[in-house]
Amino acid sequence: MHNLKTKTINLQEGDPKEKRIEILDYFIKTWEIDEKLYDLIKQDETFYLRADPLRHPLIFYLGHTATFFINKLILAKLIDTRIEPAYESVFAVGVDEMSWDDIDENHYSWPKVSQVREYRDKAKKVIIKVIEETPLQMPITWESPFWTIMMGIEHERIHLETSSVLIRQLPLNSLQSGRFGENCSLMGSVTSNEFLTVPGSLVVMGKPFNDPFYGWDCEYGKYEENVATFKATKQLISNAEFLKFVESGGYQTKKYWTDEGWNWKCYKQAEMPLFWRKVENEYFLRLVADELPMPWNWPAEVNYLEAKAYCNWQSELTGKTLRLLTEGEWYRLVAFCDVPDQNAWEIAPGNINLEHYASPCPVDLFKMGEFNDVVGNVWQWTETAITNYPGFKVHSLYDDFSTPTFDGKHNLIKGGSWISTGNEITLHARYAFRRHFYQHAGFRMVESL
Repeated sequence: MHNLKTKTINLQEGDPKEKRIEILDYFIKTWEIDEKLYDLIKQDETFYLRADPLRHPLIFYLGHTATFFINKLILAKLIDTRIEPAYESVFAVGVDEMSWDDIDENHYSWPKVSQVREYRDKAKKVIIKVIEETPLQMPITWESPFWTIMMGIEHERIHLETSSVLIRQLPLNSLQSGRFGENCSLMGSVTSNEFLTVPGSLVVMGKPFNDPFYGWDCEYGKYEENVATFKATKQLISNAEFLKFVESGGYQTKKYWTDEGWNWKCYKQAEMPLFWRKVENEYFLRLVADELPMPWNWPAEVNYLEAKAYCNWQSELTGKTLRLLTEGEWYRLVAFCDVPDQNAWEIAPGNINLEHYASPCPVDLFKMGEFNDVVGNVWQWTETAITNYPGFKVHSLYDDFSTPTFDGKHNLIKGGSWISTGNEITLHARYAFRRHFYQHAGFRMVESL
């Protein structure tokens, strides 16, 4: 879409000289696409707005990915001199509502955007020098210097996606449309969304430490689960389907919500999904830098709590027990639909990896076996709270990537979205968010048999 189509790199095979060139190219393209996202911002003042009260302003994220890289290179002893110690402190830690998070903006004195961009330029030169000069031996393992490089690259790709969600919440008049690819223009009637059967089978989750592609610590280990036969909706739940829940009073009916969900709904005074807007009798959908008349055949983008309430409402209407996928069921669905991992793609099989659109698209556009959007379009919320697989161990360079989320309060999302790239689009990827958080995420329903 931006001539920046990329795949995460095979770290087990290849000539060291060629691998160095490949990693350098991957780093530069990652950096460039992140810069392109921030080109959406019209004026420097916008970087200091709080798009989400539970997140830092964008100025933090502009500096964070670069300082993360430098801090990890220092920790790995690949460099011994800091660029700007004050920045490498203030931009160090993001926000997940943990006890140590500090989101009181009175505690921060953010630098100018020009100063942060100057820092980024300096950091980029340092990182390129490290990539060009650090000894490289194949294979690249957890202990290899180049694992640190890959960690920095894949970390930036995570923030490409999460920062796009924050930009999606900024005032439209502060953004420049058309700077980050083309939105999907396909809108129309919604095809029927039937339940289809997925035969049960043994599912093996997790990957070995010699897997060829970079992974975060929570992906490693091995867990076997006998997944029973289940039914799942052929398509992700569409905006048209979710509208029925909204207009039937779903947001005003406590019995459909978990206690956590109802408390959130009341606190936020939510009446519809975050990215919806209603003017008189018309609905509109906010995209990253645009607003459209509601595309009813696109997926409903909601948090877990809203998805769960919808399932409970549907359970009452149908007399069935309906819920979201589990992690194991998603893997079973992937296998049943014969969806290959990203290294086997010539063209992305779904709306993913920025290969098709810079927005969601119709839920019936990308078919994968008997189902649609098994991967791509928007992430799929699951019932599964993230925890470690047997055999898990923490990486010494990033000891708090996963373990703080093993608290029963962070649910896995699976499958990736239109803007997911790098490690995010691998089948082993494991990302989890608090149940009230928004990402580019929706859901499909499941019925146990």
